[in-house]
Amino acid sequence: MYNFRARHRIRRTVGLAAAAVVAAGLASTGAAQADTFVPLPGGERLGPGVKLARTQESALVSPSLAANGAGRSAWVTGAVTADVTATPDGKPGPNNGAKNAPGTNNSSTHGASRISTGYIVGCQVSIGENAISAGFSGGVTLNGGNVGGSVGLKLGPGDVTFVSIDGKDILKPGVYSIEYRDVEMQIQGCAGYAQARSYTVVEIIGDNYSKTSLYGQPFSIG
Repeated sequence: MYNFRARHRIRRTVGLAAAAVVAAGLASTGAAQADTFVPLPGGERLGPGVKLARTQESALVSPSLAANGAGRSAWVTGAVTADVTATPDGKPGPNNGAKNAPGTNNSSTHGASRISTGYIVGCQVSIGENAISAGFSGGVTLNGGNVGGSVGLKLGPGDVTFVSIDGKDILKPGVYSIEYRDVEMQIQGCAGYAQARSYTVVEIIGDNYSKTSLYGQPFSIG
């Protein structure tokens, strides 16, 4: 009598052996070069007339195909929301500085309150509060939005820069959101470790000007 169970066991054993061979082959060809998915925690920050929140943030980190240690990419995804309860009516135009303190409103507001978000990227720098307050080597702007986008960064040791992803004018109280998905940051020229963290800033214009900042958790880009 034909033993169907025995044949089934043989097929299963052969299948497992083949899977083991495939796994060994992947390991021998450099599984360490695989992409790394980095889930990142959300966060909240309260400021004058605004509540900032960040959710659904993650990064997918990939080494350079050149395998030279100086290049790598990160695809970032996330969503930020500003619940603005108090802001003067504004419109894009001349700056509206704080009372008796010209120039303190930051020219990015352009006469209206504004939410902006992006990433701080550094080469061989730990992006803590000291690095943020110390200033930056420059910045680039990328309107990623929901469809994604790409930006290339040339960073040397000790360099830190802004990558501005998107922003919205806030013309009256309400809830303002920015979502971005698979926005690519290509880092070149950094032979050491690279690090990044998200930032979101809400500026409220008027006599009682305020700036509220929310930073994400730093993560390694290899």
